[in-house]
Amino acid sequence: MTFEWSAVWAAMPDLLQGALMTIRITVLGLLGGSLIGFLTGVVTTYIRVPVSWRSTGLSVLALVILYGIIQAAQWLGASMFAWVPDSVWWIAQALIVIAVLWRFRTWIPVAISFASQVYVLVVRGTPIVVQVMFIYFALPLIVGLRIDGFSAAVFTLMINSGAYISEIVRGGLLSVPKGLQEAGEAMGLPFRKILLRIIGPVALRRMIPTMGNQCIISLKDSSLFIVIGVAELTRQGQEIIAGNFRAVEIWGAVAVLYLILTSFIALVLKFVEHRTRIV
Repeated sequence: MTFEWSAVWAAMPDLLQGALMTIRITVLGLLGGSLIGFLTGVVTTYIRVPVSWRSTGLSVLALVILYGIIQAAQWLGASMFAWVPDSVWWIAQALIVIAVLWRFRTWIPVAISFASQVYVLVVRGTPIVVQVMFIYFALPLIVGLRIDGFSAAVFTLMINSGAYISEIVRGGLLSVPKGLQEAGEAMGLPFRKILLRIIGPVALRRMIPTMGNQCIISLKDSSLFIVIGVAELTRQGQEIIAGNFRAVEIWGAVAVLYLILTSFIALVLKFVEHRTRIV
């Protein structure tokens, strides 16, 4: 068997197009995932709610009650208050929701922390292939909204990387000595400034290696979106092989392109780590 370089050069434009799609999915997914991860990481670190059978039962009960209230509101809107204009009825429901939230406002941070922990538990406990299949095929049936392959891939990578970044952030924040927070409190700084100016910079330096690892993992995970037909790098390679049957050449080129992309990420993170290190 001979290695035909001509097959690689002929396929290179399509492979580069697939690599560009992979980069777009990865960048957008990591941007959204970083935002989700940092928010959930801070919440789960500083608002500690143990996930126990009791808290889980109370959460399920609250969801059942909320669902019953929504169903009762829909029934009342369709029967007894059918004469009320839809806009007025929606405003009334919104005011009721705001009133309930205001009444139980002290429980809102606890509920957010519990929901964040459940989100991390569910996402880390299920394969990304199952997640993208659910979002692409099942979610449209639930909400009645069709999602294209590119949006499904980006959204899946956002929620998947967000769960792992959340734990990276939590680990980085917990690794900072408590004396720094106590020093900020002694200076009279509010918690927001302590987090942004004292704890955050120290924790961020410690997160850089693991964040770089997560970026590389997310880039490689984008190849799994082949199952929904997204024209990323792996999908393009598969389609080219279906036409010329040169599996060794094409998969070799695909592997080299992935290696180039991951090496670039590793070098950038090494540079950032070097520039932000504590001397």
